[in-house]
Amino acid sequence: MYLHWLMFSLASFGWVSAAGNCSYKSLVEHLGLGNDDIQMTSLRPVINWWTPTQVFVDLFVTSITEVNEKAQSFSTQVTIVHGWINEFTLWDPEDFCGIYYCSIRKDMIWTPDIGIIESIETEYATLEGPYVQLHNRGFVVTSDTLALTTACKMDLHLFPFDIQSCTLTLQSAMHSVEELKISPYSDASFLTLNSQKAFQTQGEWELLSINMSKANTSAIQITQDQLTYKITMKRRPLLYIINFIVPVFYFLVLDVASFFMDGGGGEKLSFKVTLLLSISVLLLILNDMLPSTAKDIPLIGTYCSVIFTLIGISILETIFVNYLMSKGEEARSVAPVQTTAAVNDVVKGTNCTPESVTDRNEEQSCSLIILKQILMEFQATTHQNQDKKTSHSWTRVARIIDITFFSLYLITVVVFITVLCKAWFPE
Repeated sequence: MYLHWLMFSLASFGWVSAAGNCSYKSLVEHLGLGNDDIQMTSLRPVINWWTPTQVFVDLFVTSITEVNEKAQSFSTQVTIVHGWINEFTLWDPEDFCGIYYCSIRKDMIWTPDIGIIESIETEYATLEGPYVQLHNRGFVVTSDTLALTTACKMDLHLFPFDIQSCTLTLQSAMHSVEELKISPYSDASFLTLNSQKAFQTQGEWELLSINMSKANTSAIQITQDQLTYKITMKRRPLLYIINFIVPVFYFLVLDVASFFMDGGGGEKLSFKVTLLLSISVLLLILNDMLPSTAKDIPLIGTYCSVIFTLIGISILETIFVNYLMSKGEEARSVAPVQTTAAVNDVVKGTNCTPESVTDRNEEQSCSLIILKQILMEFQATTHQNQDKKTSHSWTRVARIIDITFFSLYLITVVVFITVLCKAWFPE
């Protein structure tokens, strides 16, 4: 009696090797897992075939590595935990020295054939878990950490202030709903909280929530069970605000400020053309990022395109105003030259100096010539005043057009920015 108690004490402290049923080997042999039994490795672990195998699943998102808007794909790293009942792996822990659970290789036992429907490309971020864990009441648990690339339909209308939702649908490859049922083990709040705690990246995307829903689908004349996880994430827009929205807005402000520049030279026109080319470069960069198959035009595309159009119209207005100003300058500069030349020709054609007047007839002739010269000067002055009025009219029309266009342009810009902000931030 004393010897039996001593051996039990030493075994409990690990000082002697457990004998008999106190080893994992004896437990595995008792369960018949090491004999390549087809019932244990290939067939559903149920005694009666009409009993469905209930598989419980938990999915945790540990990182979002990439969201490709152009390809409409979603790359993430997830940990999937499966658990199910195996009716052939039951034992009494008291018969095996208190062994309540043990780990065995996956190829020694049946595992459910559950895959992800949306998967485009699947790699193992770490080695696939080679073991499953058996519990004495027949519950089997396995855990895999996977790097997934899945298809995801994205609505980029509010880009870059958008919130995207991508789904991961778990479904058996061949088993019908009468054979295999998939159910969530934990609720949505538990999955969301633990995923946010385990999140390994602080990149462009922020994980908001993980929700789940169940459904049945019919394929190959059988009905199969589905468990869909909806992953909702929010984009961090700071990078796009700095690189796109703010520069384009600055270009618009500079274009408004260019109306206060002197339009006499070509500096104003060159400045506006430079702004237009700068926005063109940003539009090319934006075109490489956004998909060409989107149903709705993203608001950032509308934002850049409208500002591009406004600056283009502003350039046309500047060209037209410069044309009117040049017409006024031509009328102002040509008229004095023509009138002065006409008067000089008359003066040169006369020889009415006091020394040259010898008789009364010549005096009358010189008087007529002097009167003609006075009349010519009056006509020239009148013509010059008319030309000045014409040049002032061209300049006045150009200034009125410029001021009116600037007012309408400023009102259009304010209204457009207000409407765009309401569309981008509806709340």
